[in-house]
Amino acid sequence: MCADASRLVGANPRGPLRACSLAVRASLTSFIDEAGAPPALVVGLSGGADSLALALTTIDVAARAGIPVVTVTVDHGLRAGSGEEARRVADRAESLGARAVVETVSVEGPGGPEGSARDARRAALRAVARREGAPILLGHTMDDQAETVLLRLARGSGPSSLRAIAPVSRDDDGVTWLRPLLALRRTDTEQACAQAGLTPLQDPTNDIDGPWRAADGSPLRRSALRHAAIPALASALGVDPVPALARTAALCAADDDALSQWASALAASAPPGEEHDSETRHPSLAVSALLGAPRAVRTRALREAARAAGIRALSSAHVDALDDLVVAWRGQGPIDLPGGIASRVGRGAHARIAFVAREVGDPTSPDPD
Repeated sequence: MCADASRLVGANPRGPLRACSLAVRASLTSFIDEAGAPPALVVGLSGGADSLALALTTIDVAARAGIPVVTVTVDHGLRAGSGEEARRVADRAESLGARAVVETVSVEGPGGPEGSARDARRAALRAVARREGAPILLGHTMDDQAETVLLRLARGSGPSSLRAIAPVSRDDDGVTWLRPLLALRRTDTEQACAQAGLTPLQDPTNDIDGPWRAADGSPLRRSALRHAAIPALASALGVDPVPALARTAALCAADDDALSQWASALAASAPPGEEHDSETRHPSLAVSALLGAPRAVRTRALREAARAAGIRALSSAHVDALDDLVVAWRGQGPIDLPGGIASRVGRGAHARIAFVAREVGDPTSPDPD
């Protein structure tokens, strides 16, 4: 039996509903061609237009392929009536043909309400995906992409960060995240829902005067970008900036991929040295190989070696200090990094940058920043 979503979408949808359906079909076809048909699909469903259009078209496409869909609606518990609202969203998903799950989470942490809610939401989605052995589909659109690029530009980010939201990403444990709607606009998802006769929820936390505020009392950054900065850019430039910002993300992704491949080749061309690697197996890189590479490639190779040692979350200051071990060597000692240390070992042609992870609970090493 076809899901009710298939009745609403129809055999030959048109306009924005067709665009959403084709985008979902293309994303799932690509995933299945690479990984095989999954036992289920997990869709993050807040009830807003983006996620509702995604859930509708995913249930339709999956039903025709015989793949069950599990929607996950996260109740952050930050607004009165949020639990009842989440249940209504889940009921709608079940009426469309999905198995609907409501996950209640606790929002707390150092990232503020927006960042903490995002972390809690991702953890809830990951838990369901791991249980189902399924990829996760999210409803990010081109507008979300543009907002993310602007947020990262404001932090002074490089290509690795300005690539922004990837259409496909995989966690270290293999959980896959799919974002089929990145080439579509927010207006497309709104119109797709209208075509299907579905009324999305309006989340007040997305409003510029919503209940959540930044630490300084101003609107949340993404809400301010959405409702003030991007319209102001459109007015000042005389064109819609969203497609150009999304194009920037795509160009940065291509550049970053090329630089990362170069850095991986550089790291692979520097065989383990006798001083540390053969005995303790700590990752290290030959200084002579690094010196001949551009800084953009050199620093990526250093980051990659640090990650191989289990050292992550390096700041720009950490990377600058690592690069100084290569190009501005003045006899400086080991550099403290989040979760470990890096040091220059050996002399002359045998000099290397070696990374050693800090033992968990080691009281003799300073805590990472």
